[in-house]
Amino acid sequence: MPVYTHGGDILTAQAAYGGEVLDFSANLNPLGMPAPVAEAARRAADQSACYPDPLCRDLRRAIAAHDGVGEEQVVCGNGAADLIFRLVFALKPKKALVTAPAFSEYEEAVTCVGCQVARYTLDQSRNFDLDAGFVDAIEPGIDLVFLCTPNNPTGRLIGQDLLEEAVKRCGAVGAVLVVDECFLPLAAGGPGLAPWLANHPHLVLLRAFTKSYAMAGLRLGYCLTANEGLREQLGKFAQPWSVSTPAQAAGVAALTCCPHWPAEGRRLVENSRPGLAAGLTAAGCTVIPGQANYLLFRLPGVADLKERLLERGVLIRSCANYYGLGSDWYRVCVRGEEENRRLLAALSEVQ
Repeated sequence: MPVYTHGGDILTAQAAYGGEVLDFSANLNPLGMPAPVAEAARRAADQSACYPDPLCRDLRRAIAAHDGVGEEQVVCGNGAADLIFRLVFALKPKKALVTAPAFSEYEEAVTCVGCQVARYTLDQSRNFDLDAGFVDAIEPGIDLVFLCTPNNPTGRLIGQDLLEEAVKRCGAVGAVLVVDECFLPLAAGGPGLAPWLANHPHLVLLRAFTKSYAMAGLRLGYCLTANEGLREQLGKFAQPWSVSTPAQAAGVAALTCCPHWPAEGRRLVENSRPGLAAGLTAAGCTVIPGQANYLLFRLPGVADLKERLLERGVLIRSCANYYGLGSDWYRVCVRGEEENRRLLAALSEVQ
């Protein structure tokens, strides 16, 4: 069986620990799932004897109204990861450009179609921030470019000027630019690039309910693009009924009943993150000053911190599988102050 490297594997952690664990490995809204969303999913389960709407009509209508785009520009999927793979299967790129470190599914997807991967290594001394050299790396022959703002796992936002340069450069060389904005609602990075779509048909935005509404188990993401041909191709590479009836209902409820939820979660994160970062630093960690609902840090020379903390009932994310990082790099989500204190107390006990 393949090794699972992402966060959120609660069942394996509970089995290893022998009880409930405090999960810092999945970067979800610390407020949890809003009650109207959970209730909508429960009600929709009673209707699940029928197939779900294959066109996600109500959901796409709600997303379009919320995001300020045309309903036809919305493509829904079984989480953002589903859409990443569908994009790659639709485009069949020959050469793709990614940052290092970055979310591993970009590279996992493109290698499935035999695509060559070019990695642009981010500099730790600059907090792994994207720089203008990345734009220069978008050369003729690059078919597909992935960016993530805020980046996963660094938590660093990409400046608007640099994003604009990347969009223009991709247009000039004929590359599709995919900008992953899944964590943006929980970071102080503004509303995103949806207003740019109409003038840039080579631009694709990835968004998800997973993080903002803490509904990872329902699997619901979407992408936005003005490229009609690409939208048609994405439909061809979708499994029938890939978005369940409960997931569709939960998404509609999230946007219509509690659109404020991500902003409330962001305020909690912004209040809690400095204290968590300070505690990690005091424990000897090198902390990247993240701007999202998670923090990347290094505990030099300690490659088994995840295992040590799990013995105390705390689950964190090892970042050993990220290109550009080593076995002593880790990521934790930002939770409420009490949970953060429990993490820091466990950290002090295992050192």
